[in-house]
Amino acid sequence: MSIRAGKQYLESLRNRKSNVWLNGKRIDNIVDQPYFSQPIKEIAKLYDMQHNHQYQDKITYICEETGTRVSNAFLIPAKKEHLQMRRQLYELWAESTFGLMGRTPDSLNSVITGMAANHLFFRRYGNEYGDNIINYYKYMRDHDLFLTHAIVNPQNDRRKTSYEQENEFTHLGVVKETDEGLIVRGAKMLATLAPIVDEIIIYTYPGFRPGDEKYAVAFALPIDTPGLHLYCREPAQDGQRSTWNHPLASRFEEADALVVFHDVLVPWDRVFINQNVEAANLLYQTAGVNHQSAHQSVVRGFVKLAFVTEVTCALADSVGVDEFLNVQNQLAELIQNTETVRALLYTAENQYEICSTKEIIPNPLAVETVRGVLPVIYPRAIQILQTIGAGGLLMSPSEGDFTNPEIADDLHKYYTGRREVTSVRRVRLFKLAWDLCGEAFGQRLVQYERYYSGDPVRKRGVFYKQYKKSNPSYSRVDRALKEALQLSATSQVKA
Repeated sequence: MSIRAGKQYLESLRNRKSNVWLNGKRIDNIVDQPYFSQPIKEIAKLYDMQHNHQYQDKITYICEETGTRVSNAFLIPAKKEHLQMRRQLYELWAESTFGLMGRTPDSLNSVITGMAANHLFFRRYGNEYGDNIINYYKYMRDHDLFLTHAIVNPQNDRRKTSYEQENEFTHLGVVKETDEGLIVRGAKMLATLAPIVDEIIIYTYPGFRPGDEKYAVAFALPIDTPGLHLYCREPAQDGQRSTWNHPLASRFEEADALVVFHDVLVPWDRVFINQNVEAANLLYQTAGVNHQSAHQSVVRGFVKLAFVTEVTCALADSVGVDEFLNVQNQLAELIQNTETVRALLYTAENQYEICSTKEIIPNPLAVETVRGVLPVIYPRAIQILQTIGAGGLLMSPSEGDFTNPEIADDLHKYYTGRREVTSVRRVRLFKLAWDLCGEAFGQRLVQYERYYSGDPVRKRGVFYKQYKKSNPSYSRVDRALKEALQLSATSQVKA
């Protein structure tokens, strides 16, 4: 099989019987359920782009191993041009969704590709695990599947590690080993878009301690595996909202799910780490999980930030407040933050590093800098949008108001913007902004960005330790002290 189209993706969803729960009801027909139907269509559009001659050569390539066309997400970069090829996919798909969907298929497929490129890491703990990750990568690549992940434990007693929880299997762990594979029980979160994907991968952040062995696992399964339950969070919209009144929330709402395993069988060929605390703690930074997927998340984050910046500028212009110095200052802050991310992305791709595996990765310092600042500058962008929109964000009429001839004249009169900005244009702009900064949909996007890469405090701590490890001495400081001492002819105090 080569790259699939949207129709094939829809057919796969119709043929699947996942155990999905929404608002206390089991959803058997995912494709036609209003809440899921529009996001499904948005993902199908991405798959169709692979067959569109305008995009095909930019987002797919001919695989040397199979001779078929596959997604650029599965390309293991061996030269700078490969990073650019991957970036084209990330950017074109992110632009299709305005950067608002965090789990498009390129996201986790990049993770699997990074893992396969670093299969030697898995072989440290058993040669079979290296074989498993390579075979799984090829399976995902050759079938062009859609993958999500669940890598965070439920928020129970955060003071305690997994094995100290009151219930032994509150956190996902291994119940026993069998000839067929592992039997696992417990829960993981936060599986974005899980109800509409093909597969799910479970892996871990660092933080395991001795005693946590049974919870230190990594594996992948089809999303409709028996015993696997998906409990979706309360929706931010019901799937039946007008696209006129809610141009973003009606299209790009991503379901997030708690994933519960009721004694689920994980076949041995789907196991990548088996009850190994050391491997689980080293996985994220060592096994390629972070490198290539970070590139995708930075590109998506840039597109998302650029979109919010454009919305804010357009809104300010529509009512003429961008003539005021304080507003210009806020808009300039937004633009400069966006351009800073753009520059860091350019640096990441052009000052790339070559790993011991010969894999080319974007410059980690630049990439992690973006991942460190996005949780700060994206919420700040939303705050600026709220401030500039002010009370106008709360006062938008509906499409139905404009279509009622009894009141339409008043609306056209009192909702106009500056000259040449019609009432309809102004109201629709403010509705676009409200979806981003006021609706539950938009607030979820803010929270999502804050924690997209994990705990931002912990991430910055890791960033600093990595920076210090790479810079064991501070050469500029040493040179400044040395030169000053050399110029001080009378000093009797030597370093």
